Amino acid sequence: MKRVTLLAFFTALVLFGSAPARAADATIHIDNFAFNPPTLRVSAGTKVTWVNRDDMIHTTVDAATPRSFKSDPMDTDQSYSFVFAKPGTYHYFCSMHPQMMGTIIVE
Repeated sequence: MKRVTLLAFFTALVLFGSAPARAADATIHIDNFAFNPPTLRVSAGTKVTWVNRDDMIHTTVDAATPRSFKSDPMDTDQSYSFVFAKPGTYHYFCSMHPQMMGTIIVE
């Protein structure tokens, strides 16, 4: 009986213990017509959330074509999240204020 319990324990350890850990979440604040931080480096699988702290409506739009992500307009204290599954460099901007730009580097 003891061998069966030990075998079940090691089987569970192999099945569940080898799953990759979820990457930590990251936050970018939109304030004073800027993304802060302007450049963010994260691991693949990280959920990035943009939070609008400005008094104006802003968006977060992937600069690439086709776009990987595009938020709806965010009013004050609204947010938008996207999970970056693939490594690469992602440039983004606010479609309402194109001078606002940022970069996410996914490793």
